[in-house]
Amino acid sequence: MYLGLDLGTSGVKAMLIDGDQIVIGSATAAIDVSRPHPGWSEQDPADWIRATQEAVGSLKATHGEALTAVKGIGLSGHMHGATLIGADDSVLRPCILWNDTRSFAEAAALDADPRFRAITGNIVFPGFTAPKLAWVKNNEPEIFAKVAKVLLPKDYLRLWLSGEHISEMSDSAGTSWLDTGARKWSSELLAATDLSEDQMPALVEGTQQGGTLRAELASAWGMQPGVVIAGGAGDNAASACGMGTVAEGHAFVSLGTSGVLFAANGSYLPKPESAVHAFCHALPNTWHQMGVILSATDALNWHARITGMTAGELSAEVGDTLHAPSGVTFLPYLSGERTPHNDAKIRGAFIGLAHETSRAALTQAVMEGVTFAIRDSLEALKSAGTKVERVTAIGGGSRSRYWLASIATALDMPVDIPADGDFGAAFGAARLGLIAATGADPLAVCSQPETAETIEPVPALTASYHAAYDRYRALYPAIRSTMN
Repeated sequence: MYLGLDLGTSGVKAMLIDGDQIVIGSATAAIDVSRPHPGWSEQDPADWIRATQEAVGSLKATHGEALTAVKGIGLSGHMHGATLIGADDSVLRPCILWNDTRSFAEAAALDADPRFRAITGNIVFPGFTAPKLAWVKNNEPEIFAKVAKVLLPKDYLRLWLSGEHISEMSDSAGTSWLDTGARKWSSELLAATDLSEDQMPALVEGTQQGGTLRAELASAWGMQPGVVIAGGAGDNAASACGMGTVAEGHAFVSLGTSGVLFAANGSYLPKPESAVHAFCHALPNTWHQMGVILSATDALNWHARITGMTAGELSAEVGDTLHAPSGVTFLPYLSGERTPHNDAKIRGAFIGLAHETSRAALTQAVMEGVTFAIRDSLEALKSAGTKVERVTAIGGGSRSRYWLASIATALDMPVDIPADGDFGAAFGAARLGLIAATGADPLAVCSQPETAETIEPVPALTASYHAAYDRYRALYPAIRSTMN
């Protein structure tokens, strides 16, 4: 048996699989986010431990015999969080999370130093870890002076599980301190933020052993001594392991609150000016690229609140048969945009409204706007040398056949819908636990799920979709000029 632990922003999910990768059971426990000031987002790491105990405790209550056979544990977690540890492994302050924007000035200052993009292959975004430490140094110097280790959230969980200060490549690539091509810490970038390699955890690959379970925890959970803990992965890379998006040419599109176009790479292909994330993957000698849009299903949910409908009702009103774009264009920049604009100030808009514009036309425009934002990410990935020929759709928005047909037509490629199952980050983490404990071939273990259905592009609408995308692209600079 193998256990996957996924530390999400809103909770911990524990998933138990057997050697054939059949899901035996899963359990979750909730975590709250603290927002003490506008733009701040924090969590108490003690809540991560409490939630993990609750989730594993629930599994023990329902699948206690299976839990005794666990040989490996894999970890996944939300990225970029700054968990500051003192010399006695005590937590010095609440963890500053990925969606905390207080360090925007520090991020801009670091990004202005050309070494950061050159070495990490990425823009220094405010959500990344390094600018958070710069903020702590500037605003809480007494805390900064006590920092013995900086840990990412899942790696603090590892410290509790194993007593080890260890991280892995995929999560560490989102700190702005990793030499992403060489897969090692950059002493030069650490020094630029007045830190050293001694304050960083040791690095392993996500498929390698990254500690063993402490004896007292093994006893409490009914496990045998020596349970291996895998290096694990950041949440997107763990989801990719769960989806089998690990070999070059494999990609998925996620229609969740935000949107992600994720492509696995066999080589390192950075192009930071495109705002594409170029990170290490969880498997050795592999990397990945992500285009990230900030409002995907969140845009449809916003439209639903405005109209007094549910997102499902609006989607049903549009139907399943793809229509040509109506001439109404929606820019989904409700909270700014990341790829390709890296623009926190831009805001959304409807363009081309008329007396005859119906609610269904607005819903269609919202879906098309998100689709075109994903097309922006595809173009950014292409500019960085990544070839994507088909994608697998995941996330809540993938339940809409209309939306998937829109994406297939705009991207001019097939969109695969996986067979029913839970292939998310907890499953990917469990797969990594299996690999670390058994030495199994990572590519063989991280296989793709069966495809239940494929949505093909609609050839008759390709030209009208391309024309609508050209209109969409022209609107960003026009809207941006009004916000200066």
